[in-house]
Amino acid sequence: MKAWFTSLNQREQMSLLLLALVLALYLFYLFAWAPLNSKREQLALQNTAIAESRARVDAMVSELLQLRQSGVQTGARRSLTTVINESTSRLQLPVIRLQPNSQGEIQVRLENAVFDDVLKWLYEMEYTEHMLVREVSLTQANAPGLVNITARIAEAG
Repeated sequence: MKAWFTSLNQREQMSLLLLALVLALYLFYLFAWAPLNSKREQLALQNTAIAESRARVDAMVSELLQLRQSGVQTGARRSLTTVINESTSRLQLPVIRLQPNSQGEIQVRLENAVFDDVLKWLYEMEYTEHMLVREVSLTQANAPGLVNITARIAEAG
């Protein structure tokens, strides 16, 4: 290869060296510079989005602190009994007994309730109403698909 290169005249040698330099610069741009630049732009967009999100959170925090200082209630709290009565009525669950205890919990007794509706109700209590289902006792009722349940429910927090 070296013999072939030295056999070329000086003008051809300079042309080949210049071509090799241009090709090396192009390959550097193609495989190093362009991907890094693209990644930098992507990270810049992520940083902008995070900064905007942080600004919104900061605004909400300051608003919440102002509301707390002014004494405004941030959410209307319903009583545990009201929440249970509304949810069982909505799901048409047969409530036999609601019995509060001294720890602020309520024992709920349902008889001949549809099993799927009971599961929906327990899920709603935990995840929608943010209540704590402390204890559940479940037995099969006389008909298929129906259950008797005793649950102890408390307010979260």
